[in-house]
Amino acid sequence: MASYCSITVDLGERSYPIIIGSGLLAGGYDLAASVDGPDCLVVSNETVAPLYLDTLKSSLHGREVAEFNLQDGEAWKTLDASAAIVDKLVDMGANRDTTVIALGGGVVGDIAGFAAACYMRGVALIQVPTTLLAQVDSSVGGKTGVNHARGKNLIGAFHQPRLVLIDTDTLATLPDRELKAGLAEVIKYGAIADAEFLAWLEQNIDTLIARDADTLAHAIQRSCEIKAEIVADDERETGRRAVLNFGHTFGHAIEHCVGYGEWLHGEAVAAGMIMAAKLSSIDDGSVERLRELIARAGLPVAPPMVGAKQLRAAMGMDKKVQRKQLRFVLLNKLGDAHVTAEFDPAALEDVLGAAG
Repeated sequence: MASYCSITVDLGERSYPIIIGSGLLAGGYDLAASVDGPDCLVVSNETVAPLYLDTLKSSLHGREVAEFNLQDGEAWKTLDASAAIVDKLVDMGANRDTTVIALGGGVVGDIAGFAAACYMRGVALIQVPTTLLAQVDSSVGGKTGVNHARGKNLIGAFHQPRLVLIDTDTLATLPDRELKAGLAEVIKYGAIADAEFLAWLEQNIDTLIARDADTLAHAIQRSCEIKAEIVADDERETGRRAVLNFGHTFGHAIEHCVGYGEWLHGEAVAAGMIMAAKLSSIDDGSVERLRELIARAGLPVAPPMVGAKQLRAAMGMDKKVQRKQLRFVLLNKLGDAHVTAEFDPAALEDVLGAAG
């Protein structure tokens, strides 16, 4: 077996490991041991499946393996796509001991996870993320769901996986744009929870973009450690977990306004983090420091010209809204964030004005 590190998401009886290492799909980890029943359904997409499906299947010795491939892209993250997975489970005669395995990026993981949460009121789920963004964020924590025409991730469920298996070798086939989009979520963790990690990112951002394996592995591990600790503290996002949405209120609105898939999720979050930082009560030097890091990562530092009115309307469907009041994740300082409905309305108008 290959060497790997293991991080536990501590949720009592529903705790699970995040396994991070190289060569895990090619025999470096006994994936079949995490599949209790006789059969499983591997959900992937038309881009990832040709690269890694056969390798994954070879790790599922002794199991009957069915396959289902989605179309690639955020535009396909719909109820219809999730329903098609449920149809496949019915067609294969799946029972409650069937395991759904999500092989792909965040879209695949979200859709497959939602189907697993719904089928027979919940079957086992294993996340095998193949993009940096999915490895550091969406595969961990049990959020699953699909988009609605009126907003992102409005339909979903909490459904924790049994295992998150992160084979860092899959990043070798990740397009540069996708890698940079994933770095937005990595930067987020430093900005909200770990100033030392943020400083490390400033020192190593060029090495990360160059895909140095050890540097990427450390970034993934530290990101997962931060998320695992926050999820263990607040699984259902009733309090602290909401800080993980730093930049996302603006980011989700950007995605909705430009059309899903036109801007990658990480690109929209990157611009959203700068907007949220400007709305925060922190010094201009800290905002500029974050802006410089995001720019060095090759990510947008300003929203597209979609119109302030359109952005505000989309933000009204954000899941942090309570009593019709917008709530934002704002920074106390770099490395420390909070959720609040207390913000300067005039400052918000200035921030939205950057979108035209």
